Amino acid sequence: MGILRWSKLSKPGNPLVFFTVAADGEVIGKITMELFRHVVPKTVENFRALCTGEKGFGYRNSVFHKIIPDLMCQGGDITNQDGTGGKSIYGDNFADENFEVKHTGEGILSMVSCGRDTYNSQFLITMKKSEHLDFKHVVFGFVKNGMDVVRQMGELGSKSGRPSKMITVIDCGQL
Repeated sequence: MGILRWSKLSKPGNPLVFFTVAADGEVIGKITMELFRHVVPKTVENFRALCTGEKGFGYRNSVFHKIIPDLMCQGGDITNQDGTGGKSIYGDNFADENFEVKHTGEGILSMVSCGRDTYNSQFLITMKKSEHLDFKHVVFGFVKNGMDVVRQMGELGSKSGRPSKMITVIDCGQL
């Protein structure tokens, strides 16, 4: 298949999911994301099911625990809320699928990895081209609408990654 550019992967049948995000309880807005099921089906099914909560757990009421301005927003630690945990629909962790899609710009959705085959529920959204993440973190979708919300979240981050406000997913699901 070769190296794929995310902008060419948008397809009418791809799943669409959303987050409604709040900062210290005040709604910032809604982020709609398109998922690349035809490229990384297992990764997409994990994220989609965590958005719907259909397995009895998921992203609702989880936080973005690490935000670095103009770089990325990281969330999805649904067990500890601090970046030390996470849980997939397949158990604790699941294997890397592939690294065909690259971190070519802002709005890329990517799983967070702590090493080979360590994916769970943690993910990140890029705020710029992030080649240093290529071949380490699986790209599985992009922000279709709501990049302005991601940028607002980015403004609440710091160089250390600690947000100045608690950024919470107050609602999520599939469209």
